[in-house]
Amino acid sequence: MKIIALEEHFVVPELMHAWQDAPDGTDEADSVLTRARHVQRALLDTGEQRIAAMDDQGVDVQVLSLTSPGMQNLSAPDAVTMARQTNDALAGVVAAHPDRLQGFAAIPTPDPAAAAAELERAVGTLGFPGALINGRTGDLSMDNRVFDDLYEVAERLGAPIYLHPQEPPAAVRDAYYSGFGDLDFVLSSPAIGWHYETGIQFLRMAIGGVFDRYPGLQVVLGHWGELVLFYLERWQPTLERTGLHLQRPLSEVVRENVWVTGSGILSERYFRWAAEVVGADRIMTATDYPYVDNSGGAARTFLENLPVTAEERTAIASGNWERLTARATGQSTPDA
Repeated sequence: MKIIALEEHFVVPELMHAWQDAPDGTDEADSVLTRARHVQRALLDTGEQRIAAMDDQGVDVQVLSLTSPGMQNLSAPDAVTMARQTNDALAGVVAAHPDRLQGFAAIPTPDPAAAAAELERAVGTLGFPGALINGRTGDLSMDNRVFDDLYEVAERLGAPIYLHPQEPPAAVRDAYYSGFGDLDFVLSSPAIGWHYETGIQFLRMAIGGVFDRYPGLQVVLGHWGELVLFYLERWQPTLERTGLHLQRPLSEVVRENVWVTGSGILSERYFRWAAEVVGADRIMTATDYPYVDNSGGAARTFLENLPVTAEERTAIASGNWERLTARATGQSTPDA
């Protein structure tokens, strides 16, 4: 059983320097800069150390993506320059290990026009199967119409967008997640803040009509759906009762435009919930390397023990990803 893991992070030294000069500095970027040395080494390594870790996890292929906040907190000129440099470098990394590594494009959303152009280049020229975006860009949420050209390109190319968490805005962090000392960052980010932040970004995209305008756009949500699946039965009737009018019900948007990974959270209960809401044919694998410990074959063992058919297991391990990206990678016709 081939396992392709999707939320697998790396960083380049040049980006770490750019974060230090970013106008929208975040605790998240600072956290990457001050992480324990073994985590930094793992993020910086795209060669033998990473391949060995994959073997230990039982993962055959990683789809590499920049760790958060990626390009989303940089100035527009820096984001454009860094995205091109990073994507070119990542293409070289993938070329060195084509059977073990793939790549999500880094997208310079601080310059929306350049973002659309870079996605076109990354998929059409560099051969990337999709892109990863760390939620909002400064004060711009993902439903903002300035990103419509980006979504048009993604839909046309069949390139999914992995919607990844980043820290909430500073005002939200201060109001909701401060007062606990060293726990502030953890509370505002991996413990809970990330997941509300990302769920709200997806909900804004849906309410803002992004999927009405681009019904073929496909979005991947990690962490078993970033709260979207859990609250779907609350959101839909409440919003529709108070004036939301979409071309499709919110539940239909979720089932037709959302794919889900567990981001290294090996929970059969969360899996069952996700499978009930979106179906096993829209669930994929991720380990959140190097932040989550899936060592000792844990990722493979989890898949092997899921209460699914053999066909569903193979699909979750790799087949769903290959089906999702078939058009972007040239493995199917545009109408497939």
